[in-house]
Amino acid sequence: MDAANHSPESAGPNELAPGQPFGRRGPDRRQRSTPRLSRYSFGKGRRKGARRSDEHEGSFVDVYSPWMLAAILWVALMNSADSFFTIVHLQSGGQEVNPIAGALLGTGRAEFVLIKSAVISIALLVLCLHKNFHLARLGLWLAAVAYTGLLAYHLALFWV
Repeated sequence: MDAANHSPESAGPNELAPGQPFGRRGPDRRQRSTPRLSRYSFGKGRRKGARRSDEHEGSFVDVYSPWMLAAILWVALMNSADSFFTIVHLQSGGQEVNPIAGALLGTGRAEFVLIKSAVISIALLVLCLHKNFHLARLGLWLAAVAYTGLLAYHLALFWV
């Protein structure tokens, strides 16, 4: 197509008409990477997966599955239960065997719960944002299994 016959009316949806600095809806958004966190991340996202099946691994998308939400909520709930049972066992004369948790407990009970919750929440956010990476999915499911086992251990201590 020569420039003389090129008019804004004849420009296709992906073509720019002469004199137009941008396409139909502004600059081409595909010139930059998809952000890890966007306005679509927490509801009304547009895409649930990658456009092509071979792009799924390692892609960032707007919408998270119910399974992902359930796993994240489960780990957060188990983290809260772990904090609660740790404090209950310590008040009953038990000892903390985790040196990091022991150091956190030295700051006080409220600080222990807040810092532990904040660290786990940040880790869960990172795992959620990287849900299409194999290592992140593995980490989330391992955390869910580990915290479930830890809860079973805490409950077993009540019957011993």
